[in-house]
Amino acid sequence: MRRFAGADGDVLSVDGKAIRRTVKDGQPHTALQILTAYLTESGVVLGQRSIHEKTNEIPVFQEMMGYLDVSGKTITADAMHCQKETCRKIIEKGGHYLFGLKENHKTLFDDVDLFFNDEICAEDTETFRTIEKNAGRIEERICRKITDLTWLEARKDWAGLRTIFEVRRIVQSKRGCSDETCYYISDLEKPAEELLRIAREHWKIESLHWMLDVVFSEDECKILSENGHKTLNAFRKLALLIHKRFIAEHHKKSSVKAHLLSCLLDENLLAQVSSNL
Repeated sequence: MRRFAGADGDVLSVDGKAIRRTVKDGQPHTALQILTAYLTESGVVLGQRSIHEKTNEIPVFQEMMGYLDVSGKTITADAMHCQKETCRKIIEKGGHYLFGLKENHKTLFDDVDLFFNDEICAEDTETFRTIEKNAGRIEERICRKITDLTWLEARKDWAGLRTIFEVRRIVQSKRGCSDETCYYISDLEKPAEELLRIAREHWKIESLHWMLDVVFSEDECKILSENGHKTLNAFRKLALLIHKRFIAEHHKKSSVKAHLLSCLLDENLLAQVSSNL
């Protein structure tokens, strides 16, 4: 697995997903959650752990770092996992991190926010911009990286911290215009263009979780066994990987959902897809 994973991408995204059908009556926080570590380029799940009521994603993620081979990989995660201990563990294992930064670390967030909103500091940033047209929408992304962190006292508290940057996303569509800005921290020393690429890779695990519901209706699964939910979750992810690879290798324009239906109707196609296992 180490050789296979190492050959298939440098970004390992981590994110959790709750299975809504497992919520107990009147207890909205009792849903079974599964934390997944996902190689964004290959679509391979390197590891996953269930999360119960008495804990949360943070310690489970840190525990996963104990057995995952993250050497040479860049770990991306949302702001919940922007934790000093998590960063330390990743650096010790020879990996890199790129985490969202929000007000759960208020002092650091306020310092960064003040810097980026100070016109005088604009000269101390490196900027990269992209504009894309997707399904009738125009998406503009502006990445600004701080070129010098010597002014930031808190940098010493974060293992390997070398880079802080922001991504501003402006979307224009028939429904109107949205304008959102997110901050990130990382131990990587990369150009703004590369930082933006890595930050955008994280949407692939969010897409995976979206497809579990859209393609397999995971949130509507009514089985009672928790182990059953865990097992089916793993098989659904495997099925998505197999179908997506088959579609890509054969240059098909079919969606995964439509391809699943085609396999149900054509046993020869099903045999071809299954041979990729």
